[in-house]
Amino acid sequence: MNSTADKPANLATAERLVRAAAADGAELIGLPEKWNLLGPPEEARAGAEPLDGPTLAAVAGWARELGVAILAGSIVEAAADGETRHNTSVLIASDGEQLAAYRKIHMFDVDVGGVSYRESEVEQAGEELVSTTCGIGAGELEVGLTICYDVRFPEPYRILAVRGACLFTVPAAFTMQTGEGHWEVLLRTRAIENQAFVLAPGQIGKAPPHYECWGHSMIIDPWGRILAEAEGGECFVAADLDLAEQERLRVELPNLANRRPGTYLWPEPMEART
Repeated sequence: MNSTADKPANLATAERLVRAAAADGAELIGLPEKWNLLGPPEEARAGAEPLDGPTLAAVAGWARELGVAILAGSIVEAAADGETRHNTSVLIASDGEQLAAYRKIHMFDVDVGGVSYRESEVEQAGEELVSTTCGIGAGELEVGLTICYDVRFPEPYRILAVRGACLFTVPAAFTMQTGEGHWEVLLRTRAIENQAFVLAPGQIGKAPPHYECWGHSMIIDPWGRILAEAEGGECFVAADLDLAEQERLRVELPNLANRRPGTYLWPEPMEART
């Protein structure tokens, strides 16, 4: 998607693409980071919604009508205290139930391409890793939820994999400046080292005030193969996940079972530079 601060237009685009993906046979459909509103900090704050607000109510309606599970990418969540904002990803079951909500842990406070990004000026970091079981067709899938910048930090993905996740979701608005060099590499690395599928729906194109997103939404298998990739423009891509092959891989090349966590001693914490 190429989301902007025009929330009604973004919802219309998302619904069109979700319906197209469902008609193509998709059973789990993912939307990008901040798919309902991507814009300046003041508009992001003003457009924040609670998790029972109109945006996620619309997604729940699509899920029930179409009989599909939907990862509602992420939205700017307005917390119950009326002040706190989070960048929150929600997984919605095919009956419209909210299965899990993950609040982005790693804030995108960086300087790239001559632009300063300070996500923490709008949103507060989450504190909890989140995974959940999601019914897909006749089966079930253990899903670990993450968002965009999280993909640069391997620790959450390993923990989610050890907890049983076989699919990671990475809705993103990856910058144009970092996307070419890092997007594919990071996603494939998280897949390979944890022998997990990765579902990474992304933003593409420009949005005010300074956003320019890389796109290239991807679905990656546990061997690190790219099963599907968006080439450009607003669209959906789809792939079949071979869960039996994943199970064979985890038995024959048992990365997770061969870990030696007792030998992994953490060094002294490094202070972040501001």
